[in-house]
Amino acid sequence: MIRKWTALLLMGMTLVLMIIFVLLDKKEFSENENRYLAKLPAFDMGKIRSGEFMEGLESYTADHFPFRDFFMGIKTQTEMLVGKKEINDIYIAKDGFLIEEYQKPENTERIGNILKAFAGELEGEDLEIRLMLVPTAVYVYEDKLPDYAPRRNQMETAERIYEISGIERIDCSGDLLGWQASGQNSSQASYRDSGKVCYAGEGELYYRTDHHWTTLGAYVGYTAFCREMGLEAVSLEEMDSRTAAEDFRGTVYSKAGDYTRKGDVITTYTNPLDHLTVKYVDTDETSDSLYNMEYATVKDKYSLFLDNLHSLIEIENETSESDRELVLVKDSYANSMVPFLVRHYKKIYVFDTRYYKQGVSEFIKGHPGVTDVLILYNMNTLDTDLGIRGVY
Repeated sequence: MIRKWTALLLMGMTLVLMIIFVLLDKKEFSENENRYLAKLPAFDMGKIRSGEFMEGLESYTADHFPFRDFFMGIKTQTEMLVGKKEINDIYIAKDGFLIEEYQKPENTERIGNILKAFAGELEGEDLEIRLMLVPTAVYVYEDKLPDYAPRRNQMETAERIYEISGIERIDCSGDLLGWQASGQNSSQASYRDSGKVCYAGEGELYYRTDHHWTTLGAYVGYTAFCREMGLEAVSLEEMDSRTAAEDFRGTVYSKAGDYTRKGDVITTYTNPLDHLTVKYVDTDETSDSLYNMEYATVKDKYSLFLDNLHSLIEIENETSESDRELVLVKDSYANSMVPFLVRHYKKIYVFDTRYYKQGVSEFIKGHPGVTDVLILYNMNTLDTDLGIRGVY
């Protein structure tokens, strides 16, 4: 009798889930996972014979299973309760941090040679070219990692890329480590690195739920840039700060699947002396701000910096402290550093070479006003970033 009722209960639950699956609206995009969900595959005899149809149907069913986010959250919580410290290549780290693992790089030589070729294309031009390879939280916050986590030194890879490329470096790793070691709870921390005094404000350098550095982390990178370029960094006190969001849950939150995590705060800084014209060339839109605050109301809140993805952005500052022009070739780490850089340049051309296909070196040759070039990428995604392959 017990077996009979158990079987009937399971059949009933299965039937209910099937009905719910059919009746529920199907989402195209999962905000928690920050990805598009699988679509119902088209019926095709060829795909049925090859097995492709069933694979697509399986993905569709898994992506749209009723209460999927709830069950995924339960799975993650269960794994954490039994002591698991790594989920989907995300470390469950100390102090509430989710930190993305650093995979062993495979394309170091290739990337170094690509950058060397880019610099070679510009040889003879009157330019100052710099390369900044930014470490991520797995390097700077190594003390927060689980005990067993492998310690792969990102900056050893960066050193090799600097060496192969021959491009003059801006190494902000010491600045980030120095600020972290100085004690992030002091409201104004100054520290010494190789005899040079650096300066930073209060807060964390990386988000707890995202792979990006925070605005403060970007500021520390900016001070390293200014030091190497002989510029006087603008202090945070001279800028207007704003809390743009208080519930930012980013990429590592999505990968880990721990949906109980408290969100991060995003702070933006604006220099009241700047008078900006920001042109998004690919969409032919113009703004007077480096921020699109509409993104503050959706999950992908980091995209409020520079309005997410654009192949080319032209920024002009009518009140800049110089007539110099900068070409910035970058990944998304640079987006939160641009608000500090604009004080020092009349124009900044921002390139995302995943989408810009006309050749940055050719653009520079056609714009004689360009005086500086900065290539900025983070070390965790550099090895697989398609943009780095399109710099020239």
